[in-house]
Amino acid sequence: QNPKTSATVRQLLAEGNAADLQRYFGSRMEFGTAGLRAAMGAGISHMNDLTIIQTTQGFCRYLEKNFSDLKKRGVVIGFDARAHLSSGGSSKRFARLAANTFISQGVPVYLFSDITPTPFVPYTVTHLKLCAGIMVTASHNPKQDNGYKVYWENGAQIISPHDKGISQAIEQNQEPWPQAWDDKRIDSSPLLHDPYGTVSEEYFKDIQKQCFHRNINKATKLKFVHTSVHGVGHKFVQLAFEAFGLSPPFAVQEQKDPDPEFPTVKYPNPEEGKGVLTLSFALAEKDGANIILANDPDADRLAVAEKQESGEWKVFSGNELGALLGWWIFTCWKNHNRDTCAVKDVYMLSSTVSSKILRAIALKEGFHFEETLTGFKWMGNRAKQLMDEGKAVLFAFEEAIGYMCCPAVLDKDGVSAAVITAEMASFLATRNLSLSQQLKAVYDEYGFHITKASYFICHDPRVIQQLFDNLRNFDGKNTYPKSCGRFQVSGIRDLTTGYDSSQPDKKAILPTSKSSQMITFTFANGGVATMRTSGTEPKIKYYSELCAPPGNSDVEQLKKELDELVSALEKHFFQPEKNNLQRKTE
Repeated sequence: QNPKTSATVRQLLAEGNAADLQRYFGSRMEFGTAGLRAAMGAGISHMNDLTIIQTTQGFCRYLEKNFSDLKKRGVVIGFDARAHLSSGGSSKRFARLAANTFISQGVPVYLFSDITPTPFVPYTVTHLKLCAGIMVTASHNPKQDNGYKVYWENGAQIISPHDKGISQAIEQNQEPWPQAWDDKRIDSSPLLHDPYGTVSEEYFKDIQKQCFHRNINKATKLKFVHTSVHGVGHKFVQLAFEAFGLSPPFAVQEQKDPDPEFPTVKYPNPEEGKGVLTLSFALAEKDGANIILANDPDADRLAVAEKQESGEWKVFSGNELGALLGWWIFTCWKNHNRDTCAVKDVYMLSSTVSSKILRAIALKEGFHFEETLTGFKWMGNRAKQLMDEGKAVLFAFEEAIGYMCCPAVLDKDGVSAAVITAEMASFLATRNLSLSQQLKAVYDEYGFHITKASYFICHDPRVIQQLFDNLRNFDGKNTYPKSCGRFQVSGIRDLTTGYDSSQPDKKAILPTSKSSQMITFTFANGGVATMRTSGTEPKIKYYSELCAPPGNSDVEQLKKELDELVSALEKHFFQPEKNNLQRKTE
């Protein structure tokens, strides 16, 4: 019943445009563990009013089956600032339609009255003991996209088998229920609650448990620049700084207010590096700030840059910031826990494609480190299991600039990560140390971990499948490569097929997934490289790392070795020319 999308479809029918009709209606968006992520527009392959209604009807039925007290506890729904004029879709409209679906079945809904960071949804699920949460966001995707992200009652993103169960329920509930389109009904419903005020207050109280140096924060002369890249983060990072006793960061004026067009950037993704930070660098130079904090549009990720003595800006990789935050959070914990036995109940987590620096710190300091599959859904669920066993999970991170610094949110959170980074920098400044100098000190103490990651773009799923099939049948059927250029392969783990050459029974310990490609190669020189497909973008990604034991300080030699390994990986395993792959461009 959306006049804009139905007009699009009628127009295509009138023109007899079979190709576009096939694109819009040929296949339904797949509901996976990341929920939905697609362009806004007409048809069942896009995010629109109808597909949101259908998805929520399925989700509602699935929750009814799993929770006998759903009508007592309810769900939370949040949204970002995305909007798509030509199809009439927006995150707020989708959130209201979803709320209407639940309320029509007698389920209480805690619908945020305004835009919020993604981490507020998992926080609310846990804080109010709700059955589930939905965040309508496409995070840092291009402006035409939107998404529907789902959290379970434990406050973590869903994992299998929930995705399959919800997907089946969506298939069985496609006919919109009576009043499905009438979202105005919710405004007068006693089942509609607005958690905005209380949750904001409680969230900032909870993150203050990670504030250890309020006096230093109040006195610091360090200046920070913050950009929310046209997303939701501005107000919340300002409030976080206030909660920690820090002076507010300078905001990049052109980017501080939400704008679904993202007019000043090519991609609204701070992971893309310096291109997204051009305006931040200019403001920092003007106001004499040394540190830039950049959130992605839904404020669940954080990029950090620091001005070097040379005048150049260094943008920290996700792994480097992970090393710094891991060191900092453990140091703060250690200084506040004199009981040396307590360390045996301390855990840190990172994903399998992230740097192993936390493993090195854990080995030396005596706490536990665990590796999970890629994505915070795995780290959030594992963290909850450990916390339920009475363990302290201090920190989790992934190289894609995602950090979980506060146990109140079992997902990545760019707001708490920003203010904790600011406190760390303020503390280091009292010791006349920069973030870059401290990073070197961490590597000196625990061993250098040099990483390099990138991706190729490929829009043809058949080419991707063929590329990975070739790696699995490299020298005849079911044989993996024994070398990559001059580098000898010493181990292979394939989490698509479940093969792991290092295990006695050759079976991988981590869960496997046939629906996504992921192979990790270990090399005789101590290098590790993982190749995997992305769940949300047409990319084949790779992650590589060389770990040196403490005391090996020839960083330049390590970097050169890793560069050569990556070049060999691209040439022999990706074969970009043969496979017509498009390189990442800065």
